[in-house]
Amino acid sequence: MTLLNRQLYLESRPEGVPNEKNVRMRSVSLSRPGPGQVLLQNLYLSMDPAIRGWMSDKPSYMPPIALGEVVRSSTLGRVVESRHPDFQIGDIVVGLAANGWEDFSLTAGEQLDHIQPYSRFPLSHYLSVFSAVGLTPYFGVLDIGKPKQGETMLVSAAAGAVGSLAGQIAKIKGCRTVGLVGSDEKCRWIVEELGYDYAINYKTSENLAKTIAEVCPNGIDCYFDNVGGEVLDAALLNMNNFGRVVFCGAIAQYNTEQPVPGPFNYWQILARSLTVRGFISPEFKDRFGEGIEEMSTWIADGRLIFAEDIVEGLENTLDAFSRLFTGANRGKLMVKVRDPSEPAPTIEEIRAAAREPTHV
Repeated sequence: MTLLNRQLYLESRPEGVPNEKNVRMRSVSLSRPGPGQVLLQNLYLSMDPAIRGWMSDKPSYMPPIALGEVVRSSTLGRVVESRHPDFQIGDIVVGLAANGWEDFSLTAGEQLDHIQPYSRFPLSHYLSVFSAVGLTPYFGVLDIGKPKQGETMLVSAAAGAVGSLAGQIAKIKGCRTVGLVGSDEKCRWIVEELGYDYAINYKTSENLAKTIAEVCPNGIDCYFDNVGGEVLDAALLNMNNFGRVVFCGAIAQYNTEQPVPGPFNYWQILARSLTVRGFISPEFKDRFGEGIEEMSTWIADGRLIFAEDIVEGLENTLDAFSRLFTGANRGKLMVKVRDPSEPAPTIEEIRAAAREPTHV
């Protein structure tokens, strides 16, 4: 049996949405783990807007992906060889922004977390609703948004992986929820299935600030921002005094290479005594267990609905990733690299593959 590791690597810095000139595929022989390392067979890849930022050389909370390197990603996989005492062959693990768009990832053990799947939930949930993606809205809404009964929460990108959960969590806490999405079909989905009180198609609104004011006559107490840009500007004009802005993402400018002006209505933060707090989920990592436990209860009770948009095949990863920026996805977007029910390679097969020359 010939085992090769297919990898999608960064050939050049993208301008706009990455394409096949920026991200290319190669096949290389397997690398075997050294002391403290683990070799994973990736089962699912997480498609996250933040990856686009890592492809550029702009300063961020993580270093840029170097040219020639595999595209960095969070993945869910199984251990096929280990030289770390805490990981055994067959263990299911998640690497939070520690692995890559490839069949196999060689990773330091301290960058991985064990998964103990509940039989009642699909394995894919542990890279979606029970991962950093699902826990981002959990801690963003509860710890930073601090929702109160009867308040109004506005959520942008409300049909996405984070936004679809943020509104439901706020609803569980007694808020009136309004979602901003990019199509009438998504408007229907977040209201009829996810339980949002109202949805706004920002693409068809001629004056978004005015539309928000009409839908939120009592103002906005908390804005969960996944977008930034003009949408943030419109939201700021409708915030109540002492409101909170949960700054989770700025997908509107991830593909912009030229400097963009700051929010035109930034001064509203002063005028309305607003609190704006940016965050990333790893700051709550020591409480992930708490979040998973409560969210699993909400899902089992039917109070929390979560959609997974799964594309099959590593070769389709770049096309899947581009859907994040066109609004074509619904819920958490992932790529299924391999069916978990398929047998993993044996140690003998891995050893044989590692002796083969690299093929590019």
